[in-house]
Amino acid sequence: MIHEVDEALRLLLAEAGLPERGVEVVLDAPTRDLAARRTAPTVSVFLYDVREDTGRRQAGAVAEHDADGLVVGHRAAPRWFELAYLVTVWTNRPQDEHRLLAEVLQCLTAVDALPARLLTGTLARLGLTVGLDIAGRDTGLPSVSDVWSALGGELRPSIDLRVLAPLAGALTPAGPPVTEGLVVHARDTSGDTGTDAGTDTAGDARPPADGPGRRLRYRGAATDPGPDGFAAPRDRALPPGRRSRGGSGRGGSSGGGAR
Repeated sequence: MIHEVDEALRLLLAEAGLPERGVEVVLDAPTRDLAARRTAPTVSVFLYDVREDTGRRQAGAVAEHDADGLVVGHRAAPRWFELAYLVTVWTNRPQDEHRLLAEVLQCLTAVDALPARLLTGTLARLGLTVGLDIAGRDTGLPSVSDVWSALGGELRPSIDLRVLAPLAGALTPAGPPVTEGLVVHARDTSGDTGTDAGTDTAGDARPPADGPGRRLRYRGAATDPGPDGFAAPRDRALPPGRRSRGGSGRGGSSGGGAR
């Protein structure tokens, strides 16, 4: 998820026309090393903190479907994280830096969320809003001055950007779909005296039922048992000479049955 947010921010700044003007967008930390090796005007989008927004945590799961509409698994609810970026610009003159920083600020404040067309991977599949905010309040994250001190560099103009993004939950695969009806196996248990239906009096496991079992049959294909599912009542053929109530006998003669 983090690298997908990185890419979306890069594309957002690219849409502002920075690359066409020779401005590079990098993820490097704003240190003296970056200043020494840059060869063109540079915008640094440095990730310095990641924290979960526990107030958005939810329980439960949602079903995931394949192209045919079959459930292939259940995914846990996403968890939300706040990503803190320190955005700085690097040029040869302070006035050029201020002008470029203003353009970046205009680009980042023009939208309240990353456009859906820029999202990739899990962010695109989830289809949730990835919010953008320019930090203007204390949220418990390290202050900008503390970040600069930790980097060992000199304090310079910067934008404290916060991105609120979802992390996709783990996927639990689902079993294969039911394509056949139930099969009933029967065995004679009249001689069993044990209390456990699965063992005999000596504690040994009972042998399995003989035969392949009897498959319950339903009208139509087994993959479409109807609105009542596999619990729907089944019609049974009557023995010869018997009549069903309100109708003629099935399989018997048209006359009355034997007395």
